[in-house]
Amino acid sequence: MRETLKTLFHPFDTGVLPPPTGRALFLGAEAGYRLPDGFAAEIEAVQPFRPFYTALERAGVTVAPEAGEGPYDLSFILLTKHRGENENRIAEALTKTVPGGTIVIAGTKEDGVQSMRKRLGAMFADLEAMPKYHGVVLWFTRPDDVAAPVETLSHPTVEIDGRFTTTPGLFSHDRVDEGSRILGDRLPEGFDGLAADFGAGWGYLAARLAEAAPRAEAIDLYEADYRALARAKVNLAAEGGNFRYFWQDVAGEKVKARYDLIVMNPPFHTGKAAEPSLGKAFVKAAADTLKPGGRVMIIANRGLPYEDVLAAHCKKSGEEYRNARFKLLWGTK
Repeated sequence: MRETLKTLFHPFDTGVLPPPTGRALFLGAEAGYRLPDGFAAEIEAVQPFRPFYTALERAGVTVAPEAGEGPYDLSFILLTKHRGENENRIAEALTKTVPGGTIVIAGTKEDGVQSMRKRLGAMFADLEAMPKYHGVVLWFTRPDDVAAPVETLSHPTVEIDGRFTTTPGLFSHDRVDEGSRILGDRLPEGFDGLAADFGAGWGYLAARLAEAAPRAEAIDLYEADYRALARAKVNLAAEGGNFRYFWQDVAGEKVKARYDLIVMNPPFHTGKAAEPSLGKAFVKAAADTLKPGGRVMIIANRGLPYEDVLAAHCKKSGEEYRNARFKLLWGTK
C-alpha cells in the first residue's frame, strides 16, 4: 500500500473535513486504503492499470477502468509522476463533481505535489493543504464555473509521426520509443500466421507488423493499461490488418491463445523502481504461449537479463542486433 493513501484520507481521519456522504469518485485508486470512521460516501474507484484494477476487485471495491458520467458529490485523486496525467484527472474531477463538492488530492514530492499546490492555489482561493505520511493532501471546493480551470489543466492528445496520437501518462507518450523503432525496423516480412504484441502500448509495433506482414492471420494486442489499449484502437482503425484487443496483464493473467509470432518491448519498471523480474515474466509468458516452431522477438535494454529465461523456455535462442543501448533477442519453441 502506498502511504499516500493514508495521506489522502487524513483530513477525514482528523475531523478537519466532515464525514462525506453521497457518491465519491476516486481517480487513480489503489487497493489498501482504510476509510475513516463515519465515512458514508459510496466510492466509485477508477483504475485503468490492470494489476491495480484486479487488486481493487479482490478487495471488494467498486471499480471501473474509466469514470462514469457522474455527477459526484466529491472526488479523490491520487497523484502519479506524470504531470499531464495528474492535470487531466483534476480537470475530469472538476467536470464531474457537483458545484460545492470537495476535491481531495494527495501525492508526494516525487509526484510533484508541491508544484501542483502552487498551480492550484493560483486557481482556487480556498485551497487547503496538510502534510502527513511523507506526502501532502490538498483540497478545495468545486466552484460553480469551471470552464477556465478545466481549459488550463486539460492536456490534448499528442501527435507522433503524423500517424499516431497518444495521451499523457502512457509509456513513451510524446515519441516513438527508440527500442520499439529498432524492433519495428526488423519485423519479419511476409509473415502470414497468428501474431501478438505483449505490452502493446498505443499500437506502434502492431502497426509496423501489419505493414511488414499484410497477410498475417491476425495481430492480437495485449496491454495492461486500458487507456493505451483504447488509444491503440484509434491509431489502428485506419491500418490494414485484423487486430484484436485484450486488456490483460500477461505477467499475471494466463494467455489462452497460441501464437506463431510474438513481438514485445516488455516493461521493466514497477512504479519508479526498476524491476527486471517483470520483464522476465513477460518473456516466460511469451515462450509459454508460442506454438511449436513459433518465434518471439524481444527488444530490451542491454543490461536486462533475459537470455537465461529464453534459453530455459525455448529450444533455440540468441541475439540478432545490438547497439550502445539496446539488444534484440529471439527465441523459437
